[in-house]
Amino acid sequence: MEDNIPKLFGTSGIRGKYQQEVTLELALDVARALAKYIGGHGKTVVIGRDTRTTGKIIENVMIAGLMQSGCNVLSLGMVPTPTVGYATIKKNADAGIMITASHNPSPYNGIKLWNADGSAYKQHQEHEIEKIVYERDFNILGWDEIGEVYDISSFCDEYVDAIIEASGIDSSKPLKVVLDAASGAGSYLSPEAIRKSGMELITLNCQPDGFFPGRNPEPNADNLVELMKTVKATGADIGIAHDGDADRMIAIDEEGNISDFDKLLTIMAKEFGGVVVTTVDASACLDTQMKKLGGSVLRTPVGDVHVAESIVDNNATFGGEPSGTWIHPDFCMCPDGLLSALRIIAAVQKNGKLSKQLADIESYPTLRLKVTCQNDRKAAVMDEVSQHFSEKFTNIAEILTIDGVRVQFDDDSWVLIRPSGTEPYIRITAEAKTQQLLDEIGKISSDFLDNLI
Repeated sequence: MEDNIPKLFGTSGIRGKYQQEVTLELALDVARALAKYIGGHGKTVVIGRDTRTTGKIIENVMIAGLMQSGCNVLSLGMVPTPTVGYATIKKNADAGIMITASHNPSPYNGIKLWNADGSAYKQHQEHEIEKIVYERDFNILGWDEIGEVYDISSFCDEYVDAIIEASGIDSSKPLKVVLDAASGAGSYLSPEAIRKSGMELITLNCQPDGFFPGRNPEPNADNLVELMKTVKATGADIGIAHDGDADRMIAIDEEGNISDFDKLLTIMAKEFGGVVVTTVDASACLDTQMKKLGGSVLRTPVGDVHVAESIVDNNATFGGEPSGTWIHPDFCMCPDGLLSALRIIAAVQKNGKLSKQLADIESYPTLRLKVTCQNDRKAAVMDEVSQHFSEKFTNIAEILTIDGVRVQFDDDSWVLIRPSGTEPYIRITAEAKTQQLLDEIGKISSDFLDNLI
């Protein structure tokens, strides 16, 4: 990438505080750049937004930028991110735009771009958008070539029917489900899909509200206390939680416990078998289970864009991150928290209680440390890690340097050294079959970094 072109995109689109990092001027320029990139006049773009208070104004600005560049716009309104990906395919659109900051708090918003096949824009595509914005190489057309905008909110019914059909859920075996949509983009369609699939549903935070009054949209243990209590108190079979744009799904078991994220990913991977894809920071429990099934695991840098690329390149059956961002390639290449919810419900129908399924998956002692390292030192330190870190160990099965340095050992133990993208730290994550081995790996790793820093 040319050093003089400012970077707008992070690991998951453009994201930041409204009118600080994400301005209306930036939104307009990105829309114009996207129009130029896909060919401009006569092209079609699907657009949607989550519930944030700033979503509508950003959407209006981007629609204006697309129209003045000659593009026609198909507007979904407030919808989950996966609805945009799926609509982009089904409407034969040339691109999709989702206006969302995912799990970030209310003051944040962002922009994520989608290909005609429902997959997120790749890094080289994002760079082309950045280049057009930087060079201000837009095609602004005259009054007689302006594009049109069409309301396609009715497409949501087609999407809901499609995910129910794809889920494998059995409507004749109703389970009691508690759903917490965080007042986000899944507040309407996720309850509709679960009810329409025949389940008994209790809802929490399913009133759309961009202030997220019920809980922070990050679906973690601290924010899901009410959901966990409700599952236990109502005798529900499962609890489901989404993030702000509902491309993620986290499950609560029937005992009211939040699922281990890696184990939940493993449960779904087992349903598909074959080749599955995950990131460098995912647990070895996935590898162990897939080996038992005669399958295999491929790893990518952190980020659903990388997972999607690897799924396509390797004809994988399934892929996802432990965060609950799962991609179902038999349906669409866009991460889909609603389909993930239906499929995990179907897995409980088929295989029994979620707590039992989770308990059947191996647990390994895990270590997470962080070592202070100023941002301007990270590159030099990581160069040394790449060159010499693996020399400290024996019985190495594989070394991955695609995102930090991950050393995988013969017994499925592993250690990952990876710089933080947002804080002045280098993180050490390790997992081992025994606590003694984990302590040894952790000490070797931290001593190595301390000597460098």
